[in-house]
Amino acid sequence: MIIAALIGSVIFLALAIGYILLAMGLPYGEFAMGGKYKVMPKQMRVACAISVFIQLVAIMFILQAGNVISIDALETSAKGVCYFFAFYLIVNTFINALSKSKKEKLVMTPLAFLTAICFLITAINA
Repeated sequence: MIIAALIGSVIFLALAIGYILLAMGLPYGEFAMGGKYKVMPKQMRVACAISVFIQLVAIMFILQAGNVISIDALETSAKGVCYFFAFYLIVNTFINALSKSKKEKLVMTPLAFLTAICFLITAINA
């Protein structure tokens, strides 16, 4: 359980860093949000910044559910939040697999699937 939580959190941290770069206007847009833009337009950059916040919150929940950290306020909801993210990431895996962007398909699809498995394993064992 701890290993799955750590792997999931490291992957989400890497994705959060990627989304920070996208929000800053760096040309990595082919890896995210359908790969339509090489550089995200300003409105999409806001969405990227919001994604970073969500990913960081998700990291706290998976680490809580995996008994890596202990935050009393997260204790009662950590398992449910991990199930939510597992489901969301399974859906996201399929969406990424259907992307027109080859880069998103090759990189983000397996990362979404692996992270979904990490959240699921952590939730089951919480």
